[in-house]
Amino acid sequence: MSKSQVSRLCAEIDERVNAFLSRPLEGVWPYLWLDATYLKVREGGRIVSRAVIIAVAVNEDGKREVLGVATGPSEAETFWTEFLRSLADRGLRGVKLVIADDHKGLRAAARRVFNATHQRCRIHWMRNALAHAPAKQRTAVSAMLKTIFAQETKVDAEQQWGVVADALREKQPKLGALMDASRDDVLAYMSFPREHWTQIASTNPLERVNRQSNRQAARRGHLIKP
Repeated sequence: MSKSQVSRLCAEIDERVNAFLSRPLEGVWPYLWLDATYLKVREGGRIVSRAVIIAVAVNEDGKREVLGVATGPSEAETFWTEFLRSLADRGLRGVKLVIADDHKGLRAAARRVFNATHQRCRIHWMRNALAHAPAKQRTAVSAMLKTIFAQETKVDAEQQWGVVADALREKQPKLGALMDASRDDVLAYMSFPREHWTQIASTNPLERVNRQSNRQAARRGHLIKP
C-alpha cells in the first residue's frame, strides 16, 4: 500500500471519528459514567503519557453510548470542566448521577456543569477499603462490607454501614475513617430505581472500552494524538 493510500485512509478515519465525537446529543441522559486511563501518545516527536478520559451515558430508553473521548496532560479540574462543558454544549442534559472514581477535580467539574449526584465506584472503593485491613483479615472484612450492599433499601444499608464501621473502627481506625467520610458517595446509587443498581454502582460499563484502548496501545506501542 502506497503512502498516499495510507494518508487518504487516515484522513477518512479522522473525519469519521471527529464527526462521531462532535455529533449532537439529543434526549435525556440520566446516568453518566466517567473514567480516565493513561496511555502513551506521540507528541512533537516524543512519546509521552497522556490522560485519556471517556464518557459513557444511558438515555431514558436504556440505550448506552460512548459520548466523548478526550486527551490531556493530567486529570486536572480544568481538563474535566472543559470536557464536560463540551458535552453540555453538544446537548447532553438530564444527568442525575455521575458514576466515577473519587477524584476531586472530576467531582467539582461534574457538580459545576451538571449539578448531579456523585456515585463513587463501589468496586474501587472496596479495594481501597481492604487496603487498610491486615492481609490475614481481608476475607473477613470483605464479608462484613458486603453485608452493607446486600440490604434491600438505602435506609437499611446506611444503618448496616454504621454497624460495620463501628465494629471495625477500634482495630482498624483508618478503615473506620474512610467509611465515615465516604458513606454518602458509595451508597448514592441506592436513591435510584433498584433495577438499575447493578449497573450504576460502579464504573464497570466503562471497563470494556478502556480494555480495548489499552490493547490497541499495547499493540502499537503508543497512540498517535489526533
